[in-house]
Amino acid sequence: QTYAPKLILLDITDISCIRDVAKEILNCYGCVDVLINNASMKVKGAVQSISLELDKKIMDANYFGPVTLTKAILPNMISRRTGQIVLINSIQGKIGIPFRAAYAASKHAAVGFFDCLRAEMEEFDISVSTVNPTFICSYHRQPAPGNWEASIWK
Repeated sequence: QTYAPKLILLDITDISCIRDVAKEILNCYGCVDVLINNASMKVKGAVQSISLELDKKIMDANYFGPVTLTKAILPNMISRRTGQIVLINSIQGKIGIPFRAAYAASKHAAVGFFDCLRAEMEEFDISVSTVNPTFICSYHRQPAPGNWEASIWK
């Protein structure tokens, strides 16, 4: 069956709204066959210069966001005993490099979660894949002096 596309906006860092968005998707289409988690946020800076607030924002976008969305969609896939979940992650989920601690930590956490999920979902015939590309060109805003939010890569 063919469905008309529906645009649903989601701020992956706003964890509180993810379940409602997932519910809206499931109400509209009845199921999700393939979930591709592809949102990401990164920041470049020395550990001592990055605030804990920014560390948490990066973790929300790169770990808690995909995990929350996956957990919201997963019961439907399990009940149907079919589905595919993909995490587009980063090579920095396997190796860390200087000045990317928050980003690398969030990507390591995501790899760990989705590796465990892969093993757990095998009995339900749900495929879980993690893609860890090397460095890619991302959208970047040049920061104004003293404005850490503008130094975020999305």
